[in-house]
Amino acid sequence: MKTEGSKKVDHDAMVSPSRFDETGRSRATSSRWEVRRLNPPNQLWGSNGVAFGPDGRLYVAQFLAGQISAVDPATGDVEVIVPMDSPVQSPDDLAFGADGSMYITDLVPGRVWRRNAEGAYTLVSDEVTNPNGITCIGDRLFINEMKPDGRLMELFPDGGGPVVLTEGLAMGNAMQLGPDGHLYYPHMLSGQVWRIPPDGGTPEVVAEDVHQPVAVRFDQGGVLHVLSRGVEGIVTRIDVHGAGSRALVHSGVVGLDNAAFDTENRMFLSSYASGGIMEMHSDGRTREIVPRGLDGPYGVTVDLGGTVYAADHYRLASPAVSLETSREAARESALDDEPGAVTTAAFLCFSHGIAADGELLHLTSQYGDVHTYDPVHGTTRNRASGLKQPLGIAVGPDGSLVVAEAGAGRVVAIDDNGTVTPLAEGLGHPVDVAFDEEGRCYVSDDRLGVVCRIDDGETVTVADGLGAPQGLAVLGDELFLVETDHRRLRAISLTTGETRIDAEDLPVGPPPGVVPRGQPALFAGGMPGMAIRFAGLAVAPEGSLLLSANGEGTVLRLTPIRTGA
Repeated sequence: MKTEGSKKVDHDAMVSPSRFDETGRSRATSSRWEVRRLNPPNQLWGSNGVAFGPDGRLYVAQFLAGQISAVDPATGDVEVIVPMDSPVQSPDDLAFGADGSMYITDLVPGRVWRRNAEGAYTLVSDEVTNPNGITCIGDRLFINEMKPDGRLMELFPDGGGPVVLTEGLAMGNAMQLGPDGHLYYPHMLSGQVWRIPPDGGTPEVVAEDVHQPVAVRFDQGGVLHVLSRGVEGIVTRIDVHGAGSRALVHSGVVGLDNAAFDTENRMFLSSYASGGIMEMHSDGRTREIVPRGLDGPYGVTVDLGGTVYAADHYRLASPAVSLETSREAARESALDDEPGAVTTAAFLCFSHGIAADGELLHLTSQYGDVHTYDPVHGTTRNRASGLKQPLGIAVGPDGSLVVAEAGAGRVVAIDDNGTVTPLAEGLGHPVDVAFDEEGRCYVSDDRLGVVCRIDDGETVTVADGLGAPQGLAVLGDELFLVETDHRRLRAISLTTGETRIDAEDLPVGPPPGVVPRGQPALFAGGMPGMAIRFAGLAVAPEGSLLLSANGEGTVLRLTPIRTGA
């Protein structure tokens, strides 16, 4: 292996702390490429359940990261409290008991945890499926399940089995005790809000036809606020203990997840789709406490006009500045203009792999689907379903969609009629595909540590001994790949087979020194669970490379350094 010397490349004006590096500065080094961010880092890996702790800080569960952070609402400072290597794998909501203990719903493995004031963890229950909404009433603990026909139950941290208060929840989520002493909770699938006495009884519908309810929260005056998980960021205020009147407020925050009111009745919002923490005023105006950004990203691509698209799990997102057009033109086609230099181009849940094809975008979901999105008309066409963890995608020379089907250990082609044809089988965990100028297909396998070429259904090893290679891209006669274990970009000559390291210290994967306890399951209780991270790579029309820097939540642009006169 031939390794080039490297030097520090630092063009980042943003120095706020990131989730990958406390300095906020890029660590990336290269002697061949100028490395620039197209958007600022995101401090949170999405933001889900939120609750004020005894210290007055707002605690934020980050499902996609498997960690919980505390946010100072006055300064926006973020401190990791429950790290990725704790026993908790996928925290979705949290609440504080009377003694200051933090209770956490760990959705994918189906567990509820207690973290006491000294930081010790105790398993409260593993007898639940998809636990999500959680609340404390003094020393009492209540949770519900986010699944069809879910349960709402009381748990007992000091021992004893759960007591079911009611069943039949149409996907429960964030709940709270109301001023009348009842537990209020949403039915996400049916658009309803219900309530039930905490000691049991007959559940009662409080409100119907509520827009995509995901959380219920009472302000200090007893007014019920129901958050919508949709693209408009709707909050429905309901005077349930008065005349029953309603008022809708559009926050503009895509994918609301949860909210908390402080003692001064200020409302703070979280977003599973873009992270961050926002304060929302009564008229819908918002103020950033922690900036929003990319939860991932996963795959990345660029269209012929220079617009960069990132597959960001819950949405299709773009850095606000196009590679070829102005900032204003890049924003015109977006659904929202989010502070933090990222816009939501489309609300496409579970977007992971992506490839541009003329005016179309082809996307994969690790949960089994491949579809084509038309940004001009806003339409989506399903191309295949039932695949096992499809990830990287490319357009073949014949126009077919070629997909790395990671869970099946194979690469498949999907024609215009939706017919799925295997191109290669017997791989370990293929994650990305790319074509060279001669139409030959290459595939990366992050478990076997190899990159292979597919020749007539057989795989020929191009490089082995690699550190979890993921994103692939071909530029000229060179194949570029991201080694996520080593956080570096490797180049392979397709004519001589020689290799070199082109960039190092790339912000991909978990923060340095952090080893998560294990990958949570892809499915949980028959529903989508936790998708694996994927560092995508793409070639821009002008010859630069684009990298999904999923460790810090940015898209990196690597431009060749020109030498000589």
